[in-house]
Amino acid sequence: MQIRKAVKSDAKDIAKLALIAGEGIPAYFWAQSAKQEQPIEAVGAARLLSEKDNFSYRNVHVAVIDDNVAAMILAYRLPDADNAEDLDELPEFIRPLVELEQCVPASFYINMIATYPQYRNMSIGTKLMSIVDELATIAGCTRSSIEVFDQNKGALRLYQHLGYKITEARRVVPHACHPYDGQILMLTRNVGKT
Repeated sequence: MQIRKAVKSDAKDIAKLALIAGEGIPAYFWAQSAKQEQPIEAVGAARLLSEKDNFSYRNVHVAVIDDNVAAMILAYRLPDADNAEDLDELPEFIRPLVELEQCVPASFYINMIATYPQYRNMSIGTKLMSIVDELATIAGCTRSSIEVFDQNKGALRLYQHLGYKITEARRVVPHACHPYDGQILMLTRNVGKT
């Protein structure tokens, strides 16, 4: 297995993996801007080609096995506190997620991590998480952060095993695009500490 920085030609795989990781949220947004008969993966792949947005192939690393993308991690530095996004402009069910991001300004934020089903149980997620400290240091961050729905017990267990601690929580705003209720948790850890 090799971990490498994503390139533009990985956008289609990254979009498919984002649909796995995004708990229905990317599908909701991509479907809104899809042209007639356009697959939502194509919308996501096009958005991933952005050279300026955080949701971009530029902020992705992929795990490759036998020349096939097996998994990805999308992570980047969050804005400083004085550049916070206006919550009133967001759909209500997204606000708790962004509120949590605003609790950890300038942290190295792991937006998504996902593995294709056929490559699961091979510790690829753990290997991808092992590059976070290096990427965070390059981005000038002293801590990393990640959000998870409290009902996603496997992911929560992994993050806590890697030294992440729950620092904030918000109630889930129910929505048809994701299967969760309960809470969204923000977990953080200091770079270089486990």
